[in-house]
Amino acid sequence: MTSNRVYMAARNHPDYLLSLKQCNQKIACLTAYDASFACWLAQEGVDAILVGDSLGMVVQGHESTLPVTVDDMVYHAAAVARGAPDLLRIVDLPYRSYQTPEQALDNARILMQAGRAHMVKLEGGERVLPMVEALRAADIPVCGHLGLLPQSVKELGGYRVQGRDPQAARQIEADAQALQAAGVAAIVLECIPAVLAARITVALEIPTIGIGAGADCDGQVLVLYDMLGITAGRRPSFSEDFLRDAPDVASAIRRYVQAVRQGRFPTQAHSFS
Repeated sequence: MTSNRVYMAARNHPDYLLSLKQCNQKIACLTAYDASFACWLAQEGVDAILVGDSLGMVVQGHESTLPVTVDDMVYHAAAVARGAPDLLRIVDLPYRSYQTPEQALDNARILMQAGRAHMVKLEGGERVLPMVEALRAADIPVCGHLGLLPQSVKELGGYRVQGRDPQAARQIEADAQALQAAGVAAIVLECIPAVLAARITVALEIPTIGIGAGADCDGQVLVLYDMLGITAGRRPSFSEDFLRDAPDVASAIRRYVQAVRQGRFPTQAHSFS
């Protein structure tokens, strides 16, 4: 007799996010860049931590993510690992650190070994397929990233919603299918129309993690500093300040996790058409 029971992977295993999708449980992710915040995220039920190159902006004070180096990512990823050793940690390969399969493999190994990453993330579709294939051949788990690509912000003409015209939408959908076929474990969808993100999520077997991509993704991720309302300057419209009505940071993180899992975040106000 065939069992319908879903295998639930360990919380720090690359298949953990897939397990949650198969159980129809929304995935709550946040960024972290240091041990203290990582510890709070683990204690308050976050499913995975993204050590994002967004640290270049919210921690280092740059105007973009482009100045971030592999050494920067290793430093912050290792700190996060000490704060949340049992939580799944996804670490960005920074700008121009994966131009060739060989370079991607070398730098991913550094992030895995010195930064104690469980998975690496890279941006792009068809262009990065050779890098994804090389990483997967070396048994390195990979997360994709489509839509608004912060490392390509100059080429995209700024921080703009992607995939609004039919041709661009078809390309993002094709890229998502290609990344899945190449073996990525999950895909971050950033700043694309909610209806497009919903189509991609239904079409894929692997989980999608949205940021400004509507409520129908398998999970959500926000920059922690945006979610706490402490980012200097203007906060992205797809974010929400969960600390505003919370008594402390722990409560704000817990409110975010509950809102994602219960489908109360994001709302239409946090999405694009």
